Amino acid sequence: MSPTQTRPTNLPAPDPAALMASAALVEQIRARIAANGGWMPFSEYMAAALYTPGLGYYAGGAARFGSAGDFVTAPEVSSLFGQTLARQVADVLNQTRPQILEFGAGSGKLAADLLSALDNLGVSVERYAILEVSGALRAQQEATLRERVPALAGKVVWLDAWPDAIEGCVIANEVLDAMPADRVTWQSDQLLAWGVEATGDMLGLATRPATGALREAMQELAIEHAVADGYTSEISLAARAWSADLAKRLVHGMALLVDYGFPASEYYHPQRNQGTLRGHYRHHAIDDPLFLPGLADLTVHVDFTAIALAAQEAGATVAGYASQAQFLINSGIGELLAASDAADTRRHAAVAREANTLMSPAEMGELFKVLAFTRGLAHDGRGFSSGNRIHTL
Repeated sequence: MSPTQTRPTNLPAPDPAALMASAALVEQIRARIAANGGWMPFSEYMAAALYTPGLGYYAGGAARFGSAGDFVTAPEVSSLFGQTLARQVADVLNQTRPQILEFGAGSGKLAADLLSALDNLGVSVERYAILEVSGALRAQQEATLRERVPALAGKVVWLDAWPDAIEGCVIANEVLDAMPADRVTWQSDQLLAWGVEATGDMLGLATRPATGALREAMQELAIEHAVADGYTSEISLAARAWSADLAKRLVHGMALLVDYGFPASEYYHPQRNQGTLRGHYRHHAIDDPLFLPGLADLTVHVDFTAIALAAQEAGATVAGYASQAQFLINSGIGELLAASDAADTRRHAAVAREANTLMSPAEMGELFKVLAFTRGLAHDGRGFSSGNRIHTL
């Protein structure tokens, strides 16, 4: 939906400045479509909607996280997430250089919680690097760290590019789901790729026969004969490439990837016939990916089988795959919850509710998974000591 179309009446209205920014982004997209012969592959549209400098969803200056934004991530739910994750991170840093690299650090809340918890565990972090594409989010992260951990904020640096070699622990919380993905539909034994066209001042979705790397990747999945006509799903070649690149650069340590998704057998299940693509706007789910480009988040669930295979083929060892709930239990969230201030009944109850959100199958506990791949570690740590689901990948 372009800014000129009617906004659903149940959604909060954007302010005039936001509408102008979205309209400007649509004009850029329309120009790119025209320059490309009237067609933009969906993955390119998704990249433009999310990452166009100054206008894309993650490249603008509006609040994205927490109650004032469009969605809530685990670190925003509770500091218990970072405190528990820190125990697994400590297991890694005690075997490698004490360095952390976080991709897409959001509000900076997880970085602050990790630094504080690791300090309490007696782990002295040498450097906490953040790779963040958004200048506005960098500023927010810096402010969060100065406010929450002023004595440790000096350990944090921001990078503009990937390090050539990575040692220590890599964290990517809800990063893969925001990587550009292609959308495809099977129709009469033909694989159709989704894209975006422009008619007048309107953007619209259309399909064309899939070609090149996209077609090859989908054919490798060998699911054409298992689905009915009209079956629609997604594939993120960008996420696969990112995983392979990270695995190649990881010389000693662990990468911990936390996100919502499934193994391939569940991702491409015949009953999941409309895929996983969703928009998020002010805590509302949006089905139309063309709704107010730049103002709504666009995500797809993660195919963890593809991510694990890409890392493995690049030389890393896939060490663990577990539900978020199982990972947090293994890493000691129960001990942290028990140690919370039981004397303050109201606060203790609030922390218990936060833990339930992180671990309940009806909340984040089962949909979110943790995937780890390593290189050169003697042991993987506690997070996958039980309930490891590598066999399902």
